[in-house]
Amino acid sequence: MKITNPFKKFFEKLKLADEGGRNQNKSHIPFRLNFLFFVIFGLFVILVSRLGYLQIVEGDKMKAEMKASTTITVKENAPRGEIYDANGTALVKNTANRAITFTRGNQMEAKDILKLAIELNNLIDVPADDNLSTRDKKDYWLADEDHLKEAEERLSFKEKNLDTTNEYQKLVDKVKDSEIQLNDEQLKIATIFKRMNAASSLSTVFIKNEGVTDEELAVVAERASDLPGVSTGLDWDRSYNDALEGSLKSILGTITTEKEGLPAEEADALLKKGYARNDRVGKSYLEKQYEEQLQGKKGEYKVTLNQNGNIEKQEEVKKGEKGSNIVLTINSDFQKKVEDILKKHYQGLVDSGVARYSPGAYAVAMNPNTGEVLAMTGFTHDANSKEIEENTLGTITSAFEPGSVVKAGTVTAGYQTGAITGNDTLIDQPIKLSGTALKGSIYNKALGNQIPLNTVKALEWSSNAYMMQIVLRMLGVEYQQNMTLPESASSKEMYDKLRNAFAEYGMGVKTQIDLPNESPGLVNDQFGTDNAPGGGNLLDLSFGQYDTYTPMQLAQYASTVANGGTRIAPHVVKGIYGNNDSGGLGALQKEITGKKLDQVNITAEQMGIIKQGFYQAVHGSDPYTTAKDLASAKLDPAAKTGTAETVAKDGTNTINSNIVAYAPYDNPQIAISVMLPNLDEEHDDTNKAIAKDIINAFADTYGVQ
Repeated sequence: MKITNPFKKFFEKLKLADEGGRNQNKSHIPFRLNFLFFVIFGLFVILVSRLGYLQIVEGDKMKAEMKASTTITVKENAPRGEIYDANGTALVKNTANRAITFTRGNQMEAKDILKLAIELNNLIDVPADDNLSTRDKKDYWLADEDHLKEAEERLSFKEKNLDTTNEYQKLVDKVKDSEIQLNDEQLKIATIFKRMNAASSLSTVFIKNEGVTDEELAVVAERASDLPGVSTGLDWDRSYNDALEGSLKSILGTITTEKEGLPAEEADALLKKGYARNDRVGKSYLEKQYEEQLQGKKGEYKVTLNQNGNIEKQEEVKKGEKGSNIVLTINSDFQKKVEDILKKHYQGLVDSGVARYSPGAYAVAMNPNTGEVLAMTGFTHDANSKEIEENTLGTITSAFEPGSVVKAGTVTAGYQTGAITGNDTLIDQPIKLSGTALKGSIYNKALGNQIPLNTVKALEWSSNAYMMQIVLRMLGVEYQQNMTLPESASSKEMYDKLRNAFAEYGMGVKTQIDLPNESPGLVNDQFGTDNAPGGGNLLDLSFGQYDTYTPMQLAQYASTVANGGTRIAPHVVKGIYGNNDSGGLGALQKEITGKKLDQVNITAEQMGIIKQGFYQAVHGSDPYTTAKDLASAKLDPAAKTGTAETVAKDGTNTINSNIVAYAPYDNPQIAISVMLPNLDEEHDDTNKAIAKDIINAFADTYGVQ
């Protein structure tokens, strides 16, 4: 069957008709032209139908889209949350400032901004910035259209046509120094221009946010329709309690200025969260750690743009909300007492010359059951100077050799490895290994002396020999004079067994306090070299003379012993609170509790032996009982002292004198660490006096008996 093209005959007829028409020389319109008119008419019908559909069916949607193109939502910052101490005393508040703002239209050019700046200079008084740069002045000069043309005429042919990179910079370079010698009035206009020109499209900046008068607010509001993008509003500044000085203020941290905006290293992450580049954010410590809670919720304004892209009208859509407030665990009265106690005792050491090489002094007080930091303070000191300066943050950033305070960790490692099992008796005697110096307890350094000590007594007297023999048993050997340690003494595995026990108390690991920049201390990695025999270092580690820890780590350690073996993260914020009707401290939104990080892996009976050793260190009656001075404190304490032989920066032999304590012994409510590094001589009497004074101050402040 033959298939034919149905259109073929049609076009053949069309051709014959056309030829026939021409042959007959008729004047009527050719058929092809009629066909073209028919096609055009069809297209016209389709177009009219489509327009009708859009107008009738899609009309409302199209109107909304047109409106959206000229109505834009702009966000405005809200005040930051405030910071209060544990008593509800405001430490950091906001001071509201009346302000004149500018929101830049999306088609506004420098010449438009200059015109506005000139007008505003006639209406408000904006003092000239002292730090107007040469570039700022040139930008102001070039904003004038006539000046811009002058600069363009100074460009060479090559600069105009061949090299098109950095075009504006070329114009800036053509501005003469003589042309930016501005008078006082011009400097004020240039200042206004600089602030407004810094705004990106549809972002808001402050033209004036200090000292705005009633008259200035009134005149700007009255002339708002003639000043596109200019409006009135409020700004805020951080203000600090007049009584807030020293250690507590440094914990609070700071925020960036509007000029600083987002820190460069965090800008991308913050921009993704909805921040603007000029937003003020927490820059350090509590202000940074609790940025998410303290940052206010931005208000929203509906901005209407005219056909030229300039702002025609602003209308508030959503009111901004002040950020949440935070309440600290720290009672500012107790904090001040602890600061004064440490300062008095440390200044005494400095004045007497005993602390001439000492880099500082530090003290921390915690609630051992909740992780609440009750006080933290520190001072720094330059060698050969008698001036001391506040350095509270050193409690989490500075680490020192702790000495014998760590011995609960060594006993714990002994329990965990089976080297000892309970209140075991070992012989306190000087330890003399082959090729190493004599190592012994401070009260027993003569070869041949042997004193039987159980675990409690070893903690009470602070026996180095007892701790070293625990390590020897962990190595699978018993002590013999001039013995050689097995190779395992230089292995990472053996160090880890000891350090893992220490870490369960918080030593050698971060405490996870809610403050940034915490140091984990220094864990040495010399397990055995020709210059540093691994076995000797392992024995030193057992009585706290190898790794270094921060004062906060030792406070967490003391808390872990006090509460029976639970390591809790310290925290300086007690809760997140809302705002009341007047913008002050409102209802609790979220309680902050110390996170449980670890449980010391020994039995309750074994932990009881360690606690008894700490108790006896205060209440024992032997000549070698280490912390008797604390026995007269207002609350019944337990403690562990520590002395480490150290070396100052210039090579001078020095002593770290430290102590950890908690009280009352049978119901602990405060745990303490005190560190006095690099003293000229041992000063256990000073660290014990500091600890005792802190316990007494706690009893007085909180009424504990």
